[in-house]
Amino acid sequence: MRGILFTGGEGPEPEKSRRLARGAGLIVAADSGLLTAEAAGLRPDWVLGDMDSLGDPRRLETYPPERVLTYIREKDYTDTELAFSFLVEKGCDEIWLIGGGGGRIDHLFAIRSMFERELCPRGWISASGEIYSLTGPDKLAFSLRAGVLLSVFPLGAGPWEAESEGLKWPLNGLAWNRGFFGVSNEAETGGCSIRAAAGRFMIILPGENGPVSN
Repeated sequence: MRGILFTGGEGPEPEKSRRLARGAGLIVAADSGLLTAEAAGLRPDWVLGDMDSLGDPRRLETYPPERVLTYIREKDYTDTELAFSFLVEKGCDEIWLIGGGGGRIDHLFAIRSMFERELCPRGWISASGEIYSLTGPDKLAFSLRAGVLLSVFPLGAGPWEAESEGLKWPLNGLAWNRGFFGVSNEAETGGCSIRAAAGRFMIILPGENGPVSN
């Protein structure tokens, strides 16, 4: 089941949020992620967090009280982590983050660190870009304009091996090590693909591209 997690911070254009949420089994907003969801015309199934960045708490009154889970501010996990775990507990095995752009850099790194865990988001869509996780032996196919830049980072413990089609600098045969990366690769044609032959990778695209198709 696909779950959508709206988190605080700048999100993509509303239409992109609606497109990604279409057909989702469960939508959860973490704290001010509720603002991003509502800006896209969406009402989350659940709202959770410490609500310290939500602004006017009266907007929660339009949701059933049993669907609003409030936590104390002094806790061990971020609101995004709590919402992610909640979606996993509800049976979601494919989870997408929407929002999280701009704002504090420590929050940015906190979300980035979630991609290093065994259970990680499938993708993260914000105002500034699109991030996808790819775990071997899966393959992602993109429809991109020629010249669009993309970057690739290894995730997790490795070992890593990747293959690509339609990129200016192929990934086939590259030696990946922890801390290494490939930035500003380039789509040569309208269609390109990346396959994780081993390990997990993070694929980063500029924000104007649509969600990936497998």
